[in-house]
Amino acid sequence: MMRSGTRNKMDLRLLLIATLSALFGGSWAQQEGSVCIKANAQSCGECIQVAETCGWCSDVDFLSPGESKSARCDDLESLKKRNCAVTKIENPRGGITINTDKPVTNRKDKSEKLKPEQITQIQPQKLTLTLRSGEPQTFDLKFKRAEDYPIDLYYLMDLSFSMKDDLENVKNLGTDLMREMQEITSDFRIGFGSFVEKTVMPYISTTPARLINPCTGNQNCTSPFSYKNVLKLTNKGDEFNRLVSQQQISGNLDSPEGGFDAIMQVAVCEEQIGWRNVTRLLVFSTDAGFHFAGDGKLGGIVLPNDGRCHLENNMYTMSHYYDYPSIAHLVQKLSDHNIQTIFAVTEEFQPVYKELKNLIPKSAVGTLSSNSSNVIKLIIDAYNSLSSEVILENGRLPEGVSINYKSICKNGVESTGENGRKCSNISIGDEVTFKISVESQKCPAHGKSETIKIRLLGFTEEVEVVLNFICDCQCAAEGEPNSDKCTEGNGTYECGACKCNDGRIGRLCECSKDEVRTEDLDANCRKDNGTDICSNNGDCVCGTCECKKRDNPAEIYSGKFCECDNFNCDRSNNKLCGGHGRCECRKCICDANYTGSACDCSLETSTCLAKNGQICNGRGTCECGVCKCTNPKFQGPTCEICPTCPGVCAEHKDCVQCRAFDAGEKKDTCLQECSYFELVKVKDREKLPQPTDQSFPLTHCKERDANDCWFYYTYAIRNDTTKEVFVVETLECPTGPDIIPIVAGVVAGIVLIGLALLLIWKLLMIIHDRREFAKFEKEKMNAKWDTGENPIYKSAVTTVVNPKNVAHLCVNPGPSLTDRPPVIMAASVDLIAKGPPWFLWVDPG
Repeated sequence: MMRSGTRNKMDLRLLLIATLSALFGGSWAQQEGSVCIKANAQSCGECIQVAETCGWCSDVDFLSPGESKSARCDDLESLKKRNCAVTKIENPRGGITINTDKPVTNRKDKSEKLKPEQITQIQPQKLTLTLRSGEPQTFDLKFKRAEDYPIDLYYLMDLSFSMKDDLENVKNLGTDLMREMQEITSDFRIGFGSFVEKTVMPYISTTPARLINPCTGNQNCTSPFSYKNVLKLTNKGDEFNRLVSQQQISGNLDSPEGGFDAIMQVAVCEEQIGWRNVTRLLVFSTDAGFHFAGDGKLGGIVLPNDGRCHLENNMYTMSHYYDYPSIAHLVQKLSDHNIQTIFAVTEEFQPVYKELKNLIPKSAVGTLSSNSSNVIKLIIDAYNSLSSEVILENGRLPEGVSINYKSICKNGVESTGENGRKCSNISIGDEVTFKISVESQKCPAHGKSETIKIRLLGFTEEVEVVLNFICDCQCAAEGEPNSDKCTEGNGTYECGACKCNDGRIGRLCECSKDEVRTEDLDANCRKDNGTDICSNNGDCVCGTCECKKRDNPAEIYSGKFCECDNFNCDRSNNKLCGGHGRCECRKCICDANYTGSACDCSLETSTCLAKNGQICNGRGTCECGVCKCTNPKFQGPTCEICPTCPGVCAEHKDCVQCRAFDAGEKKDTCLQECSYFELVKVKDREKLPQPTDQSFPLTHCKERDANDCWFYYTYAIRNDTTKEVFVVETLECPTGPDIIPIVAGVVAGIVLIGLALLLIWKLLMIIHDRREFAKFEKEKMNAKWDTGENPIYKSAVTTVVNPKNVAHLCVNPGPSLTDRPPVIMAASVDLIAKGPPWFLWVDPG
């Protein structure tokens, strides 16, 4: 009976709460726009983890009847407006506490010798961050590259047979390198190790003779081995030379070498190698490629490399047991032990090791000459390159914690390298600053402190950052467990509200989760007595709908029955509410100057204004920023185009002509069809109104009548309705042509043209005759007459040679001697020229 009475009282109380909830349906818990209210936080601790802008009102009398306790969680300004006293608003803030802040080393006396532990390059060294969800904490990290910083260098060399010449040049490396490194640091140590290959088939020959001497011919080689630590790090260069001089070349069968096994042992065997907490350099010298994880299966080795030290008497003893390490495993170990790697390889394998360098932070690749003669220069150059780069890295971050970097490098220049974690070209003595921001998105499950380490790659110093999380409010410490202020003591009363025990829900923890779906309570969660509980978008908790959360926190259900949401409104251009409004209860609330179901209709009319200043040229209406032409003849953005219209001037020509000059096609119907405008006559064209003198649009027209006379008028629209026509009262008619001057001009033109043609013809003939005569004269002067004799001609003169040198001349002068005196004379002359005696005979016949 006691349980039944208690149950009846609780049902009455729930019925009262449901009734009050219906009366105060517009409670603060249903407000849109506040991310704090949307979170539906049930306690102060949940509230402050929503966002840094959220606060919790712990005032007992803050809530109105019917309001959910989640309404206590709201943004700070809203809580003040809702009359929550400032002293009652729970709003804890995060902060930063610097625990160790030793300044970076600044040497005044360069000759001063400091131990590695006395040198500080990074500041601060330890700090504590108190994080509240959504509130980042930012601090500065300073780095200064110290002078004369100690260096440990370990030379790891491939001693396969192809490196025979290289070994000769490395034998004096110790003292030579010591001398060169003195210019960089006075505290330098060097060590030496060698490697060949795993001592199993098929990497080496396991025949007894080959195990003793793997080299062919008369070559004297040592037995094959995986990795040997020849010399622990020391500052004695001559000791390096002595031990290296005792080394012998070995041999193996395949081209890739077991260098990764050696690198792993060098990295993890800190005590055997002698690494100090200083700059650590590993020089890896080879002229071949490398085996990596998985290649061990060729020799029947399947166990993954365990990443531990397995040196006995300075020899790696587990090469036959563990596979080669993977590249990722190697990167992790090199990073954990702050080792910077320098790959000194021949030019043939440069591409391979450059790809490997991209996977290993703080590593460099140098081209090794065929006999390693340039190894010292290579090491110096690679060290300078590595030490001039400063790159920050952090350890594993707790769940929900993120970290961002911003680097301020030399001369205050901001760098974006490695997402703000890198500065380059840093010289000794240069100082750089990193701004580091740490933010927590949620409180960790255990709520305990976490520690992360931030360090610089290649340097041993690090910053310890302790993270404390604000997971609850301060007022929670004053809570009353099993308080009688909560129904039947089913909750802890803290921060002005009941924080329900497991299995209880409700404002006063009045409901059990087992009773959430009883029919009596579910009836209050059905809209309009429907069948859907909370519109299928929520759960009915104690007769009140608690809406579901979506994956996208910006999308929420709301309303008394979760019938509303802010993501199911109409869209335009694939944007919710066209991007010009907000969605409230599945309906778009448009911004100013927009309307429509998707806020896609602009109320702005500037896009509808025509050049004449009218909306759509007075021929349409502006709808959603677009002209809808009421006259079907018109079209265009502002109803200015009419493909079938004759134009303004041609449209009104007949009416202007009939009213102004009582003529034209509409002369008989002028009164009926042409009374739509007011006619104003002016004396001349200068009296017509001009656009600069009027505030209303007008059109100037020039038209011709049936008699070819021109008349001028201006058509104007005043106040969108009044139409006026200003017309020049006199016509401009053309005068008739003067026939006589035209005829005389035509005749004179023909005569002149004829004379001109005759003169041109005469000129051309004269030019032609002169050219022909000149041609004749030229040919006459160049003529040559033929002087050859006629073959049928016989001379009348016969010449006989007198043996006594008497010249005889016989001349037949013809019928008369006197007929040929020239011939006789010519003959005489010829005889005289030949000399005496002369004899001349003339035949008279």
